[in-house]
Amino acid sequence: MTIELTDRIEMADSDELSLDELFDWLERIHVPEGYKVEIVEGGVFMSPQRDVHWHVIRRIVRAFEDRFGMDVKVLSDVRIDFPGHNNGFAPDVVKLSQDAEKTARGRWRREDIEFVAEVISKDTAANDFGPKKRAYAAAGVAVYLIADPYTGKCHVFTEPKGDDYLRESTLAFGLPVDLTGTVVDLVLATDGFPRD
Repeated sequence: MTIELTDRIEMADSDELSLDELFDWLERIHVPEGYKVEIVEGGVFMSPQRDVHWHVIRRIVRAFEDRFGMDVKVLSDVRIDFPGHNNGFAPDVVKLSQDAEKTARGRWRREDIEFVAEVISKDTAANDFGPKKRAYAAAGVAVYLIADPYTGKCHVFTEPKGDDYLRESTLAFGLPVDLTGTVVDLVLATDGFPRD
């Protein structure tokens, strides 16, 4: 679902709201429980969280905890601002470097992100493969994984350069995703990833 902000709020003097103004506005409206809200290239997207979606996220988070311990800096659905025009994403899974610290404004820095995973939602899949992929590469995110429960495939992007990745691989659910040659340094089992 996409909300057209210009239809529902009075615009400021400039033609467009800043990212902070957009998120402030979103905090004042009622977002239905179970929905994730992101701003991608200035557009507001609300996606319902499904059981399958959560089970994939949980397995990825658990893999990091199993590999690095319970103190590993892994987040889910937390706002992080990314390069590009008004990009305030809440990635499904983010792994930060262990020395990452919040900014004075209380936000995590994109420069401290080592890994991002997004689990496809039908209505926002184009964002994951398009503007989000470009923004993650531009931010220098070393490993970007897209899990697609509709096709039963994982897409792995590594070696960011500019606003793209130099390497891409696709694996079917059930095959291990070997990330040992990356900063993440783990093998992600996908045999338990559910299909939708």
